[in-house]
Amino acid sequence: MKVLVTGGAGYIGSTVASALLDSGHTPVILDNLVTGRRAFTAGRVFYEGDVADGELLDRVFADHPDIEVAVHCAALIVVPESVKRPLNYYRENVAKTISLVEHLTRNDCRRLLFSSSASIYRPGPDFSVDESSPVEPTSPYAHTKAMIDTILADAAHAGELRAISLRYFNPVGADPKMRTGLQTLNPTHALGKMIEAWENGTVFPITGTDWPTRDGSGIRDYIHVWDLARAHVAALEKFDSLVSDHSVINLGTGNGTTVRELLDAFEEVTGAPLAHTETDRRPGDAVGAFARSLRKDLGWTPELTIIDGIRDALAWRAKLLS
Repeated sequence: MKVLVTGGAGYIGSTVASALLDSGHTPVILDNLVTGRRAFTAGRVFYEGDVADGELLDRVFADHPDIEVAVHCAALIVVPESVKRPLNYYRENVAKTISLVEHLTRNDCRRLLFSSSASIYRPGPDFSVDESSPVEPTSPYAHTKAMIDTILADAAHAGELRAISLRYFNPVGADPKMRTGLQTLNPTHALGKMIEAWENGTVFPITGTDWPTRDGSGIRDYIHVWDLARAHVAALEKFDSLVSDHSVINLGTGNGTTVRELLDAFEEVTGAPLAHTETDRRPGDAVGAFARSLRKDLGWTPELTIIDGIRDALAWRAKLLS
């Protein structure tokens, strides 16, 4: 199967491309390299440019008329930045996705996997969610994901395409073969900040300690990025049986981990305590959530642990710095 992967030079997209290759499929990568890394496209079919560039998309499909499906991973993803620059996020994430869908359907590519987010949900009393949980985004970033899900559902119901929204929880780790990983040395998520503090001998801030969780810190469902990529392959291979018009599938582990528990796991991996402090919540922060259950019709279950994710993240960091 030949698959267009937008954002295929980024963290998620490049790992999905690796999983596709390992499964005998051919990824065709489209990325403007604003946040992606050119090195992640080495040895792969690659087009540099924007998802809203209609002429470029037409050229991609002229060169590869056998593309059967698109995986849309291109997006801006930093929550605090989205609070500061909401119009930029709505333009880059929402408006350009509308353009992309128009270009795809014009080229008769009418199957789409979309990288959505579980951050759009309002968690239940125990902070778990499933696909039927209320949608209540708390940041411009999350709003863009919820808006795109709605747009895809409407377009699908109108017969324009068929789409699956994969609502991710919190990816960690790197490709276990160390082909790709986080493209930045200074990620804004909790594990990235822990690694940065560990490496630099600084203090890790626990941002928000007054949440109504078991220890006051936020809670997340940390899923290894390789398991996430494997789920994309499973969804692509079972696409026609999974969706008639638009479907939603949560991708998590079913386990909630607080920031303090993540810190404990990090210290277990490194074998040393990490200095930390408690600070206020950041703009756009939410308590978080974890998957209540996993869709069995996907035929996929996560295989890697949070310890694996931390170890792979550290190994990838070491590779970047070597």
